[in-house]
Amino acid sequence: MNLPKIPLGKGVEWIENWLTTYFGPVFDLIHAVIGGMVSGIDAALNFLPAIVLTLLIAALAYWIGKWRMALFAVVGLLLIDNLGLWGPSMQSLALVLTASILAVVIGVPLGVLCAQSRTFQNIATPILDFMQTMPAFVYLLPAVSFFSLGVVPGVIASIIFAIPPTIRLTNLGIRQVSPELVEAADAFGSTTGQKLFKLQLPIAMPTIMAGINQTIMLSLSMVVISSMIGAQGVGAYVYRAVSQAKTGAGFEAGIAIVIIAILLDRLTQKLFKPKQQG
Repeated sequence: MNLPKIPLGKGVEWIENWLTTYFGPVFDLIHAVIGGMVSGIDAALNFLPAIVLTLLIAALAYWIGKWRMALFAVVGLLLIDNLGLWGPSMQSLALVLTASILAVVIGVPLGVLCAQSRTFQNIATPILDFMQTMPAFVYLLPAVSFFSLGVVPGVIASIIFAIPPTIRLTNLGIRQVSPELVEAADAFGSTTGQKLFKLQLPIAMPTIMAGINQTIMLSLSMVVISSMIGAQGVGAYVYRAVSQAKTGAGFEAGIAIVIIAILLDRLTQKLFKPKQQG
């Protein structure tokens, strides 16, 4: 069929140029805020010597996950330091923490709105489906146009890619709260805010934490992709090793990412486990 091509791509580029022209100061402000967050977290992680920070993380791991988690933290982090990847790993961790914090700050309220309003949920669901199915590389193009190269567009792309699980599971967790409990709260004259903060969110917290855990893992998965647009860190070592066919260097950097991923995953998984058992 010789139908004329729909100028979808040109339309997207027109919107991108329009936003860049009329909302440049907004993007500059966002760039400054996110860049400041990443720099601040990176500076905090590098403020203490590697061995001291390792012991502090091990103590946290022991408090949350007992001695096996603490032992893994000590061995894993000392291995990262021994491989000479401590600094890049902390840069990547700063990017992941920044993207995860912003995704949770934005995602949890949106999940609450989805739970409170069927109309908002119907609007948000196809948008979340689009965000989760669109290849992550595509997010890099507008992010670079709006925020230039560097770590900031990497954080923006990570937020877009990683935020859907937090929104979906916050919505699911609140909707799974027993209707009898909600009716009882209504019978005692609770306001919407009291029901939300004293009943629904505490009961839904394990489900919300599962969404936050997925968001952190998806943010970490963007570390290597973000390095393609100038984000520094251990992901850049993986990307450089792949482009130069250096298998050993790529394996070492990959091990560092795996250690960070296991630590973040286990710590966030176990954070609310004692409360569930209680």
